[in-house]
Amino acid sequence: MAAEGGPGRPGGSVAGHPPLAIAGLLFNAFAWGVSWWPFRELGERGLHALWATVFVYVLGVVVITVARPQAWGQLLRAPALWWLVLASGATNATFNWGVTIGDVVRVVLLFYLMPVWAVLLARVLLGEPLTRPALLRLALALAGAAVVLWPAQPNAGDGAFAWPVPATLAEWLGLAGGLAFALTNVLLRREAEQPEMARALAMFVGGAVVAGVVALALASASHVPWPGPAPAWGLGVALLALWFLASNLTLQYGAARVPANITAVVMVSEVLFASLSAVLLGASAITPTLAIGACLIVGASLLAARA
Repeated sequence: MAAEGGPGRPGGSVAGHPPLAIAGLLFNAFAWGVSWWPFRELGERGLHALWATVFVYVLGVVVITVARPQAWGQLLRAPALWWLVLASGATNATFNWGVTIGDVVRVVLLFYLMPVWAVLLARVLLGEPLTRPALLRLALALAGAAVVLWPAQPNAGDGAFAWPVPATLAEWLGLAGGLAFALTNVLLRREAEQPEMARALAMFVGGAVVAGVVALALASASHVPWPGPAPAWGLGVALLALWFLASNLTLQYGAARVPANITAVVMVSEVLFASLSAVLLGASAITPTLAIGACLIVGASLLAARA
């Protein structure tokens, strides 16, 4: 999954920036917003989302290795980037797995609780103060999460209070993915002095290694299936890898020409793309409660972007 931000000029609005740059950012958000569908299709063809993540990111590692072989030396000489390997890998493994087994909109919304994690992680890892605007964003996002997770049918008659906590594996994966993504963004800010290709390689290696370790462990315990015959899914993996490569290139193009705060605002449109595609394809349903929670969570993300 792409991280927020990039070099650019401070201030400004979407309308004041090159249309192609904005289009590039929108394409990246669209690519990730609808990514749940190809992962589910690959699952139908015998390739679990974790294995699909492994193969897609291995192809990405190969491309970077061929284009910039020196990136390996840069990565190996920067132990701090190894944390980025783990954080980025956890992001992709949890998100790709979660959206294939659960309600897409709920998983994506829980993933976008990044303002909560970003405030806390920036405080711990970067020493940033807990300002009033930051606490407001945290409160909005937590309120949205409570609305999304509140049980539709609380335990009636037993007197027990129904806590708004994840009820399915997919929801836990969405929550964990958002935490990992926030950590990825904080680490990218902390390691901004590192070469760009070394950071990119770290993220692709993480996507392959973390998903691979989890897939091997779960497949060995018979919790997820081993990959089926390659002819059934090989072409799909190749096309998905090209799809993500194109989305990464458009992100780099757009983020280099648009301020980071505008980039973050545009990237929140991933929620819209995921919601519309999930509803149209029958993978989710929008309820009034879910819509309210979405407004609170997206509002917190937009305030974070503005800050």
